[in-house]
Amino acid sequence: MSTRWLLVLSIVSGIAVALPAGGAPPAAAEDYPARNVTIIVPFTPAGSTDILARMAALAWEQRLGKSFVVENRPGAGQQIGVNAVAKAAPDGYTLLMATSSAMAINPTLYKKIAYDPVKDFQPIAMMAHLPFILVVNNDLPVKSLAEFITYAKANPGKLSYGSGGVGASHHLYGELFKSLTGIQMTHVPYKGTVPALNDVIAGHIQVLFSDTPPALPQIQGGKVRALGVTTAKRIAAAPAIPPINDTVPFDSAPWQMLNAPAGTPKPIVDRLHKEIVAYIASADGQKKLADMGLMPGAPTSPAELSKFVEREVAAWGKVVQKAGAAGIE
Repeated sequence: MSTRWLLVLSIVSGIAVALPAGGAPPAAAEDYPARNVTIIVPFTPAGSTDILARMAALAWEQRLGKSFVVENRPGAGQQIGVNAVAKAAPDGYTLLMATSSAMAINPTLYKKIAYDPVKDFQPIAMMAHLPFILVVNNDLPVKSLAEFITYAKANPGKLSYGSGGVGASHHLYGELFKSLTGIQMTHVPYKGTVPALNDVIAGHIQVLFSDTPPALPQIQGGKVRALGVTTAKRIAAAPAIPPINDTVPFDSAPWQMLNAPAGTPKPIVDRLHKEIVAYIASADGQKKLADMGLMPGAPTSPAELSKFVEREVAAWGKVVQKAGAAGIE
């Protein structure tokens, strides 16, 4: 019923009708979604974050009966897209596919950001984790992680490792690995994984912590040598590659989490959570994630995910500080 007819009804019947400040009655949670929903991705199309957002959009469309439209808003280290959702109305119609770099690393990496990853967002569900693989140039005389560490210690400062940019997961994993093993390597930042990976293949740099999707074809084609995955267990997409954790205590994979603006009604958050968790657990969801080399997110509750983000901000803040990457203007 429209606001106009509610006002008419109140005048005729003498019944007082309370309307919200915006002038329209709020939609009941059970009626959500009543219109199309936008999922903002803070990257250009075709990357893993974009693909995951489109998977979520399709799953929600099929389960909730309305269109979920993915909108790409890249730029400023993901801040443009993330801030757009932080400032959006908390009504469930603007969502975010958030990454661990935007939510846990950016607060320390940048001197100032316009959003608070804990206070400005309501987590919905953990979509997936993205394992990284430590790869080296084929000419490096090592066949295992232990041999690599021994070689690096015997050749201090002679190795260079690439990244997708200062503060990116590739960079921070390299710094974390250095601190855990006591080896020395020189950081060489690139504008993305692919150019860094190409330079490992060419021998311009020797080492890279690469996200799995671009690395797998090069590993399978014999272009680079894989020494370990960053997760504590082997991954389904590359079961022959041992975990770094077998040699050095190392267990990490960047995460992709669906978020809404803080203040989004709990019934809407709970409904979105229920449907996407069910999809992730389905055979189709499991297969699509495995095909991408991703690990399905655990069905952690939205409340627990809020605490998780808070812990991640603190943990990665220390890594960023130690890497000397904090406070970018």
